[in-house]
Amino acid sequence: MHTLPQLSYAYDALGEYISKDIMQLHHSKHHQTYVDKLNTALDKHTDLREKQLGDLLKNIDSLPDDVRLAIRNHGGGHYNHTLFWEWMSPDGGGEPSGELAQQITEKYGDFQSFVDEFTKKALGVFGSGWVWLQPDCSIITTPNQDTPLMLGMPEPLLGLDVWEHAYYLDYKNKRDDYVESWWNVVNWNFVQSRLDSSER
Repeated sequence: MHTLPQLSYAYDALGEYISKDIMQLHHSKHHQTYVDKLNTALDKHTDLREKQLGDLLKNIDSLPDDVRLAIRNHGGGHYNHTLFWEWMSPDGGGEPSGELAQQITEKYGDFQSFVDEFTKKALGVFGSGWVWLQPDCSIITTPNQDTPLMLGMPEPLLGLDVWEHAYYLDYKNKRDDYVESWWNVVNWNFVQSRLDSSER
C-alpha cells in the first residue's frame, strides 16, 4: 500500500512564500487523493504492487489498459508530490553551490539566467503541469501529473508544481508571483543530493 509521506517541516514553516492553508490543502487533501486512487487502481492488479512506483511510471505504456490512466495520473501525482515536498525547505532559497552551481553556470551563463529560463518555462505551461530540471541541466515541462520517467528520461533534479491548486489560495491567478516566491524556499541541498546520485 502506498502511503502519504510525512513532511519534514510544519505546514506553516514556509511562511509568507507558501502559506499554511495551501500546504495543508495540497498535502493532506490533493496528495492524499492521489495515494488513495493509486491504491484503488493497484487493487485490480495485485502483481503490480510488488513493483516500485518509479518502475511502473517508466513502463507506463506496457501497463494493463484498465489501470494505465489511473496509474499515470495518480501514480504520477504521488511520485511528483513526494519529491516536491523535499524540494522545499524553511531553510531554502539562495543559490546552489559546488558541482550543481558549476553545471548551471556552464549551461546558462549564470544562476539568474537559469532562474529566468526555468521561470519562463513554468509560466509557459498551458493549464496544469510541471517544470523540471534534468541531470544534464536541461529544463523540460510535462502536462498534468506526467513525469520525466514516462518520457524515458532520468529522474529529475528539481521540479515545480504549476497546477492551480499549488498556489491559488495565496496567489489567485498570478502564477508569476507564485513562481517568484517559490525560489525563496528551494532546497538546494536536496537538489545537489539528487545530482550526486543521478544517472547521467
